[in-house]
Amino acid sequence: MASVHDIAAYILKKRGAMTAWKLQKLVYYSQAWSLVWDEKPLFSARIEAWANGPVVPQLYRLHRGKFTVSSWPDGERGNLSQTERETVDAVLKFYGDRTPQWLSDLTHREEPWLKARVGLGPNDPGKQEIKLGDMADYYGRLSS
Repeated sequence: MASVHDIAAYILKKRGAMTAWKLQKLVYYSQAWSLVWDEKPLFSARIEAWANGPVVPQLYRLHRGKFTVSSWPDGERGNLSQTERETVDAVLKFYGDRTPQWLSDLTHREEPWLKARVGLGPNDPGKQEIKLGDMADYYGRLSS
């Protein structure tokens, strides 16, 4: 299994520099669709339901304070298996040209983020985990 850092490095190599906000959403959707298509997590890092959408705290700690990210030295894109690369490539094909705002708005309408945010106001910080089972169930229903 690749690490979340490997996934971030791979995405940045494939798509080039992007906002940290967008990177977080592309990593999230890569995990979500791996759960559906490959029936297993892409990485083991926790995803939390923050006010601006899903965030992987392990990534956030490294890009905090940066608006744009162009590389990810803590990851090795070569650590992804062929199946993992195909999953991320499919995610990038669909979501990669979307704006960070579009991606954030989409996550705000989807069940996994909404479920993790129950009881919180729109701007409450929140650190509730978005459960892998909730992601697999929701995105699995979308693909059928």
